[in-house]
Amino acid sequence: MTDDIAREGPLSGVLVADFSRILAGPYATMLLADLGADVVKVEGPKGDDTRSWTPPARGDAATYYLGVNRGKRSIALDLRNEGDAAAGRELARRADVLIENFKPGGLARFGLDYDAVRAANPGIVYSSITGFGAGAGRHVPGYDLMVQAISGLMSLTGDPDGPAYRAGISVFDVMAGNHAAIGILAALRHRDATGAGQHVEVNLLSSALTGLVNHSSAYVAGGTVPYRMGNAHPSVFPYEPLPTADNDLIVTAANDGQFRKLCVVLDIPDVPDDPRFATNADRTANRAELRPILVERLKARGAVEWFELLVDAGVPSGPINTIDGGFAMAERFELDPVVVVGEGEHAVPTTRHPIRFSETPATYRLPPPELDEHGAELREWLSEPQEDDRG
Repeated sequence: MTDDIAREGPLSGVLVADFSRILAGPYATMLLADLGADVVKVEGPKGDDTRSWTPPARGDAATYYLGVNRGKRSIALDLRNEGDAAAGRELARRADVLIENFKPGGLARFGLDYDAVRAANPGIVYSSITGFGAGAGRHVPGYDLMVQAISGLMSLTGDPDGPAYRAGISVFDVMAGNHAAIGILAALRHRDATGAGQHVEVNLLSSALTGLVNHSSAYVAGGTVPYRMGNAHPSVFPYEPLPTADNDLIVTAANDGQFRKLCVVLDIPDVPDDPRFATNADRTANRAELRPILVERLKARGAVEWFELLVDAGVPSGPINTIDGGFAMAERFELDPVVVVGEGEHAVPTTRHPIRFSETPATYRLPPPELDEHGAELREWLSEPQEDDRG
């Protein structure tokens, strides 16, 4: 590993033409930028939609936009204008990676679809993120909330007798962004070995169905349609919030050893010997009898005090924090969750890249760009005649 790669990141020298917007694509390209890629964010004249998604805001900038766009340079191109479309095509010709989330076929009229870009740049790794694929679902708009409903996630979220609820974040946009990043890295590895690029396609519904993991498997492998259980787990107990003297506490005793340790801390060491609670299957089947026993003991202390005792004993648990509490806990655990990108009035606090590397740590070189902040330098660069340039 050279010093330059270690300093600049394992994707140093990789040029990413980012024609995506909102969340899934920008999240993927931010991860790539953190790893050293040179990401050029191509925006329309009005900019990425999330620039105006407020509140909340930091100054005049939407925090939504700031959260997924660090490490990039911005150029505003009106692809309906032939000069701007030509600049976009030249960027695609020079790029190692192009990522887009237009409706399938939406970039063809600008000469920026996969076939057109590949003809000019055979080594391109071209990633498309859609809602429902490029087949029969190509006409359906792809929004996370729609996919939460269509995939079945909302049928699993909420109280058993209450309405279905969405997750508190755009969970499948984030999953799809991660899948796109994984696919791009795999395709770059393939290109390194063969010289050939390829089309990497990700759709939100497929990301959702794989992301439903055990619930998907319950249906596919077991013929069972899962149902809404509130905070309860269909296959493990205890694995849910339980009330304490003040606030609810997440208690997770997912195997027999953890359950026995839980009962020791709660001073009910004989409970695991009760045949109703001897195994996880027994505890899950008899949760209605076991839950009151646990709740009665948990009333003796508050959630934070129980958290300390249980974790020290090897029982997974946790208080139910607000977001500030989550960051405080990460600070306590020395995870350093916040990184400040930029300097002076341009400095922006952002959330640290989630992966730690022993040799090639993530880098945070540029704050989230203003619209067309780097447009002049990029237009000048793209206008220079070059036969084969990868940035």
